[in-house]
Amino acid sequence: MKISMGTVGTVGAVGLALALLAATSTAVAAVGPPVRESFVESWDFVDPDRCGLEVRVSGEESVRLMTISHGRDGLVYYGARLRGFNSFTNLANGKSYSFAWVVNDKDLKITDNGDGTLTILVLATGNFHAYDADGKLLFADPGQIRYEVLIDHGGTPADPSDDVFLENLGLVKGSTGRSDLEGRDFCDDLHMVVD
Repeated sequence: MKISMGTVGTVGAVGLALALLAATSTAVAAVGPPVRESFVESWDFVDPDRCGLEVRVSGEESVRLMTISHGRDGLVYYGARLRGFNSFTNLANGKSYSFAWVVNDKDLKITDNGDGTLTILVLATGNFHAYDADGKLLFADPGQIRYEVLIDHGGTPADPSDDVFLENLGLVKGSTGRSDLEGRDFCDDLHMVVD
C-alpha cells in the first residue's frame, strides 16, 4: 500500500491525528479509558487547471479516531480508520476518474527519546482502488506499511495537546501488497481516463 493521499485530495492519517491532537487531548486523562470520536469531511470544488484540464473535484471521507493512554508513562496512542472516495470530473465531457480507499492507521510503539521527542512506530493497513469513467477497476493498491514519525512532546510526554510534528522518519517496512500505482503518473492516468 503506497497511497499518496495528496493526489487524492485528503490528509494522511498521521497528519489527521496530529491535527486532531488539540481536540482530543483535553478528553484524554493521564491514564484512562479510550476516547472515540468521528466526523465526516466532504469537498466539492472546480480546479481550473488540474493536469491541464478543468475538473470538478468532489469526495468525502469519514474518520473514526481513538485515543488511549496506557503504559507506565501514560503515553497517548492513536488509531484512526479512514474511509473515503474522490473523483475528478472533466467539465468538458463529464467523464470521471475516481478513487475509493479504506485505511486503518495505529500507533504500535512510542519511544520517549529522553531529549524532548517521541519516536512513534505506526502501522497503516488498507486498500486504495482507482476506477475509470464507467466504474471499471483500473488499479488496486492493498496491503500494509510501517513507518516512524518524530514528535516534539513540549516537555509533557503524556499530554499530546502541546505536541509538534517534527519529521517523517520514513518507512520501517515497505508495502506488503500489490502496488499497481507504483511508478504511475497521476496526470497521465487522468488524461487516459477523462479525455
